[in-house]
Amino acid sequence: MVGSNGIGKSTLLRTLGNIHPSLSGEIKINGVPLPQLASEKVATTISLVLTEPLATKNLTVSELVALGRQPYTNWIGTLTKTDIQKITEAIKMLDLGELSQKKCHTLSDGQLQRVLIARALAQDTDIMLLDEPTTHLDLYHKVGIFKLLRSIAHKTNKTIFFTSHEIEMCLQLCDTLLILNGADNPFGRPSELTKNGHLDTLFPSDTVVFDAKTNSFRIQK
Repeated sequence: MVGSNGIGKSTLLRTLGNIHPSLSGEIKINGVPLPQLASEKVATTISLVLTEPLATKNLTVSELVALGRQPYTNWIGTLTKTDIQKITEAIKMLDLGELSQKKCHTLSDGQLQRVLIARALAQDTDIMLLDEPTTHLDLYHKVGIFKLLRSIAHKTNKTIFFTSHEIEMCLQLCDTLLILNGADNPFGRPSELTKNGHLDTLFPSDTVVFDAKTNSFRIQK
């Protein structure tokens, strides 16, 4: 999901994640309105990676990823063989093996973002929602996160929906895009949206213009 600042991307994502009440309309999962689902059912269907700082970074990487299994554990949090398997698989897929016993406060922003994605992956939900997962990362690590999310979606058949300001990367790496523009909010494959001119009016034309030939924005001097 892309769009200008303040258009409501994070609000919509949090509404889909059952954090914010709906302003209008209705959200259904498998035909059931989201507010009617038990919290346990929501937690095993939707996982979230938000922009809020962690309450504590004194956990190890392995401990933080293990929190993703909370919806499945008993009241004292005992991990079963299945839980341990899901945690191990998530750590392996995010290439965190060498960091598994490091404290989270010692990690770089890029490493911590991979840990948070691993926690959501360990939660083993059909839907993963992420709010601006590449914020504060350099170009190399932004591309790494984008390619990682694409790989996870294709390998696990999960739906990964995230907000981003990296529109040009989204055009190259995402399967589908929602352009939040406050009007018709077009949704479709990047090539279709580009062909139909939906990116041409995303920003004021006296500031930046979209070049459909290169899939990039050009500054108006």
